[in-house]
Amino acid sequence: MSAFLLLSLLTDVLPAAEAEAAPVSDEAQPVTIEAEPAVQEAQPVTNEVEPNAAEAPPVTNEVLPAVEEQSEGTDELPEDEVVPGEERQTSEITGLFVERPESAVAFKGKDITFVAKVDSTGMLRKPNIKWLKGKWMDLGSKAGKHLQFKETYDRNSKVYTYEMSIIKVVDSDAGGYRCEVTSKDKCDSWTFDVTVEAAEETQPTNILEAFKRTKPKKEGKPKPEGGEAGEDEGDLDFSVLLKKREVKVEEKEEVDVWAILAAAKPCDYEKIAFEYGITDLRGMLKRLKKMKKFEPKKSDAFLKKLDDLYSVEKGKRIQLCVEVADPNAQVKWLKNGQEIKPSAKYVFESVGNLRKLTINKCNLSDDAAYECVVGEEKCFTEIFVKEPPVTITKPLDDMHVVVGDKVEFEIEVSEEGANVIWMKDGVEITRDLTRYRIKKDGKTHMLVINEATKDDIGLFSVFTNGGHSESDLEVEDKELEVLQSIADLTVKAAEQAMFKCEVSDEKVTGKWFKDGVEVIASNRIKMTHTGRIHKLTIDDVKPEDAGDYTFVPDGYALSLSAKLNFLEIKIDYVPRQEPPKIHLDTTGSMVNKNTIIVVAGNKLRLDVEITGDPAPTVSWKKGDKEITEAEGRVRVETRKTLSSFVIEGAERSDEGRYTITVINPAGEDKAELTVKIVDVPDPPEHVKCTGVGEDTATIIWEAPKFDGGAPIKGYLMERKKKGSQRWTKLNFDIHESTTYEAKKMIEGTLYEMRVFAVNGIGISQPSATSKPFMPIAPTSEPTRLLVEDVTDTTCALKWRPPERLGAGGIDGYIIEWCKEGETEWVQANEQPVEKNSYRVRNLPVGEKLLFRVFAVNIAGRSPPATLQQAVTIREIMEHPKIRLPRQLRTKFIRRVGEKVNLVIPFQGKPRPSVSWSKDGQPLDPKVVNVRTSEVDTILFIRSSEREHSGKYTLTVQIENMEDKATVEIQIVDKPGPPMAVTVTDVWGFNAALEWQPPKDTGNCEILGYTIQKADLKTKEWFTVYEHNRRPSCTVSDLVMGNEYNFRIFSENLCGLSDEAAVSKNKAVIAKTGLIQKPPSYKEMDMSRSPKFITPLVDRCVIAGYSAAISCAVRGFPKPKIVWMKNKMIIGEDPKFIMQNNQGVLTLNIRKPSLFDGGKYTCKAINDLGEDEVECKLEVRVATEKVEERK
Repeated sequence: MSAFLLLSLLTDVLPAAEAEAAPVSDEAQPVTIEAEPAVQEAQPVTNEVEPNAAEAPPVTNEVLPAVEEQSEGTDELPEDEVVPGEERQTSEITGLFVERPESAVAFKGKDITFVAKVDSTGMLRKPNIKWLKGKWMDLGSKAGKHLQFKETYDRNSKVYTYEMSIIKVVDSDAGGYRCEVTSKDKCDSWTFDVTVEAAEETQPTNILEAFKRTKPKKEGKPKPEGGEAGEDEGDLDFSVLLKKREVKVEEKEEVDVWAILAAAKPCDYEKIAFEYGITDLRGMLKRLKKMKKFEPKKSDAFLKKLDDLYSVEKGKRIQLCVEVADPNAQVKWLKNGQEIKPSAKYVFESVGNLRKLTINKCNLSDDAAYECVVGEEKCFTEIFVKEPPVTITKPLDDMHVVVGDKVEFEIEVSEEGANVIWMKDGVEITRDLTRYRIKKDGKTHMLVINEATKDDIGLFSVFTNGGHSESDLEVEDKELEVLQSIADLTVKAAEQAMFKCEVSDEKVTGKWFKDGVEVIASNRIKMTHTGRIHKLTIDDVKPEDAGDYTFVPDGYALSLSAKLNFLEIKIDYVPRQEPPKIHLDTTGSMVNKNTIIVVAGNKLRLDVEITGDPAPTVSWKKGDKEITEAEGRVRVETRKTLSSFVIEGAERSDEGRYTITVINPAGEDKAELTVKIVDVPDPPEHVKCTGVGEDTATIIWEAPKFDGGAPIKGYLMERKKKGSQRWTKLNFDIHESTTYEAKKMIEGTLYEMRVFAVNGIGISQPSATSKPFMPIAPTSEPTRLLVEDVTDTTCALKWRPPERLGAGGIDGYIIEWCKEGETEWVQANEQPVEKNSYRVRNLPVGEKLLFRVFAVNIAGRSPPATLQQAVTIREIMEHPKIRLPRQLRTKFIRRVGEKVNLVIPFQGKPRPSVSWSKDGQPLDPKVVNVRTSEVDTILFIRSSEREHSGKYTLTVQIENMEDKATVEIQIVDKPGPPMAVTVTDVWGFNAALEWQPPKDTGNCEILGYTIQKADLKTKEWFTVYEHNRRPSCTVSDLVMGNEYNFRIFSENLCGLSDEAAVSKNKAVIAKTGLIQKPPSYKEMDMSRSPKFITPLVDRCVIAGYSAAISCAVRGFPKPKIVWMKNKMIIGEDPKFIMQNNQGVLTLNIRKPSLFDGGKYTCKAINDLGEDEVECKLEVRVATEKVEERK
């Protein structure tokens, strides 16, 4: 019985506890119970239970994702389970991933982490990784408290580990994810899914606790052999299992109860809880509330909600659309929780049940969460804005520099803040490389190399996500030119020796050597470097200073040498006179015996040794002018035996013949020498562009007027883009010609050129910048060349513009013709014509001619468009024909004073003669203007009068052929008043009227008459009939006892007549059967002066809202009413409407403004006097009213 009970309990309990129990320790031995099939499918459990089984470690509640996907009741193990005794089989990883993130089930409110590992052994730089949700959502921009990313690097294994953690998982985190890794030209991706489930609080169930034995009934019972003490003692106690079984049964019943509660109304909760024995009503309500959260809620307000995600490109338009249940429902649109107001950017639409939000010109600020609210219900979505690719609008130029020059690569991109990558020979240039500086200024990006070296030669590239550009950098060695070498010196003791040289580069430094040993500066020896000049000065020369001196520029395989000779002087006293002698040194800078060449700007010091006893007198002259200055730019320094002629900074004016004369009592000596100043040449002149190609331009210039005293060796050219400050050298070798063809230019870009002249002294200043020119290619040939018209001496051609214009556009067209069979073409137009048609004139009559058309722009002529067949030049006869417009085929009616402008086209060849006539008579040119062209004629009347009415005939004639057309013009005016208005009969309450038509009908038919009546008491006119066609009528409904006057207006096409005809007699409606008795009393005189019985009241009105002020007046006879504003009479201003109803006066002001405020006065005047009232009207704007309320 006990075994049967155990088997039945296990059959019911184990399947129920299977999902909750955790895997038991691997050390436990499995127990197999071969009884029922359901028992065989259960997980193996251990039969070895320790006495303290209650202290066993708790069973885990975590379930692997692969296990959840396994269907219930299968015998196969999940993928992550390991069969005892077998090793785990790992799948081979391919691509860049070493470890991929796997799909998983996340519980709501818990944290979950996904790991990806990448091996970087074969990568040149760090890989880039992206975590994406769905197809486009980049999770990197959503990093924060909810999404966290981590990156680590193991230097030993060279493995990057990337982690993505979702903190406190919510329902919206479910979906498909993708992990992408890229490294230069390699890419790999992996997709995985995340499923979100609710976290259920379950208490672990340990079935082993149910297997307990009761205490033994008899203490002296022997222990079984081979068993532990007390292990098998006592009977099995299944009470705990029975309790568990009862709990499970209740849980199965509760499932039905919860289903019943979920479908029931809240008012029935208490009844159902009492019926099924639920006592914890608070817990029941909490669980029901939790259950409802996971149930899909049906929306009463929305028939169709927003999608979860929208994607749009930057600058494009996107439309969000929902469908509501109530077509009259009002919706609100929210962006990040803030309500959106309608504007030009955000447009709201409501069409039936559809509610649309259109967002125009999306930008990055529109990347946000959006809500649509209807009453208490909401629906949500997110918009992701994708940026368009960044393109390069200004590409790189090839660079050609010398060593030490500064290099600047510059590009412009389409968007500010774009990410740009610079590379050299395929290797990225980072900011860690100090040789290169990367600068960014708005859309401009620059790569700067301060001092170029040979190592910088290569291909430089720049990349954006929408394009790239390349540039070749060529670096040449800098050549150093010696402008002035050092010369040998011979000096005496205690004198000064100075070696000087000049090189072409101011930045070049160098060292001085004596006999191969570097010279060290001291108080007596000084070394200076000023601009391009290097000096070595030795004061107080001593015999040991003699030797070979060498100057070596740094960085160049070049040296300049000279010798210092020490002259030892021995003086012997000879008491006799010696005639003077000039010892002129003809070595050094002298070209020949008496000519010295000096470079402009340099210093000339000519030391002339003089002998003679006694010491002679020295005199220097330039021409006939003696030089006596001892100081200044040009001076003479004289010592006992030495005279020095010095020119500081030689100029062109210093050039000429100089004479030195020495005199003493023993005689005199004279020497002549010529100083020639040489300089760099003047800049070249008249630099201009004479022709351009697609990427080339031909530049010419004139040689400089002054060659600097030395022959011109050649020229150097530079160019730059217009607006830029950076000049680019075009040649490093001297170009000898005055014509140069510049190449490798960008079509459609404006360039400027300048030229340097080079002679033996140096390089001139740059020439004046040429006029901007643009390298462009000629256009393609014009298309569809056709002959439009031919006469006996002319031919009209027309054509279409070329299909390819290029960057230079079109300046015009050149037309040429030649006789058939000949090759000599004649240009028809001196200047290019801009229109696409041209009439070639003065052609030979009867000849067969060919025509061709060139398109011309700054690049020159295009290929010609030529007629395939020759054209015979002769007149083509065409009959004259008038094409009368449709509106002129009927009577043309205009009012007096309006202008008449008739344009009537005609055709015919040769050109017909045109004539106009009116009613058979020629037109008077003083009354009617007529202008005639080749294709139409115009009849114009500036201000029409009735006399202009009539039939106008147009005649178009060619020889004996002609065509005619007639236009009838009628000028109309308002009619005059009717004539002889008479009351012909009065009966009852009726009166019969007759009249004659007006004498002046206004030159058109009378359309009708307007009849008005007025009684003698009020004298106010009321309209009785309008558009009465006959010259008679009967007026009814007259009032008994009144007398009536009648007036009549005539009406035609122009309107009513300005004046009305008043009836000659009156209609008296008598009282029948009554006899008037004259009064026996004197009638009261009702005459009185005007008096206001109700005054005007001050008012304050709102600007823009119509207002009215009113008062009441009494007086007889009826007074005349005058309204005034600020003492100024209000005339017939349409803004004001004045009404008088039985003495009640009203002034209506239409939409008053601040200008309409002021003092208004109403004045009443009759023959007996006058009276007036005033009021103040104040006009305020609406904002002032709102501020007063606040």
